[in-house]
Amino acid sequence: MISGMWHLRGLAILVLACTATLARAEPVAITFDDLPLNGELAPGMTRAGIVRDVLAVLKAAQVPTTFGFVNAARFEGSADGAQALRLWVDGGQRVGNHTYAHGDLVGESAEEFMADVRRDEPVLELLDPAHDWHWLRYPYLHEGNTHAKRHAVRAALAVRGYRIAQTTLDYEDYLWNSPYARCLARHDERAIASLRAGYLAIAAQYLDADRQLAQLLYGHEVSHVLLLHLGAFSSAILPDLLQLLHAKGFTLVTLEQAQRDPVYATDPDGVEPESGTLLEQWIAVRKLPVPPAPAKPYRELETLCK
Repeated sequence: MISGMWHLRGLAILVLACTATLARAEPVAITFDDLPLNGELAPGMTRAGIVRDVLAVLKAAQVPTTFGFVNAARFEGSADGAQALRLWVDGGQRVGNHTYAHGDLVGESAEEFMADVRRDEPVLELLDPAHDWHWLRYPYLHEGNTHAKRHAVRAALAVRGYRIAQTTLDYEDYLWNSPYARCLARHDERAIASLRAGYLAIAAQYLDADRQLAQLLYGHEVSHVLLLHLGAFSSAILPDLLQLLHAKGFTLVTLEQAQRDPVYATDPDGVEPESGTLLEQWIAVRKLPVPPAPAKPYRELETLCK
């Protein structure tokens, strides 16, 4: 997602520079957005193939059940996309609502947004009737730019039995999906190695920063939810990412387990247009001063292997 809140991350980076890495394990739930696909595909790649590869990584690492948040519009007219989603749930993973067309509540009315939520539901019911798929991940993490809109959507979601799948860990991992597909198509091993190193460096920095930001906000460790996007790079980088999480002392849990933490019952009730993670929302509401955060390689990734 594009949070537009990178200036808020600066406080976490500053705290991180003065604080040692947390010694005790913290729970983290892994979640994936934009199913059945985020970004481009390399020649020979399929959505179903990506899901198979990701499932194999999750199984080998004994990762607890993950949620994949679905945009049904992404597989309309695509047998490959439909197969990918079926493989996902047959592989033991869960699905949640990411709205039908990945709309933006900042630019939509509450009624338009909820119509998109409802339009996504028949696919979720068909995919996983045995489990509760009433979890919503806001596209872009945008929860509305007015209190009236935010409150109306939250009330409508509650009536339909939804829980909001908040996230606390996010480093815009989707940025690497399309560049990886392009570099793979060109067989550019040097560029792929650079992508991998850059991804892991950014991930390490922001995982640490967000943990420290949670400590700053709450005064104690919390259970985290990590936002990832299912795409071409997922299965290639996921083993290294899981190793990184392990090295940093995280312990993997399900989304339900993570969100039993009382922090997820809190509502910042902010109307920052760009919203962001639960931590970012609270920082904005409390108006804490934040210096600039380190820049991500947006331009480099956008032009790589083109």
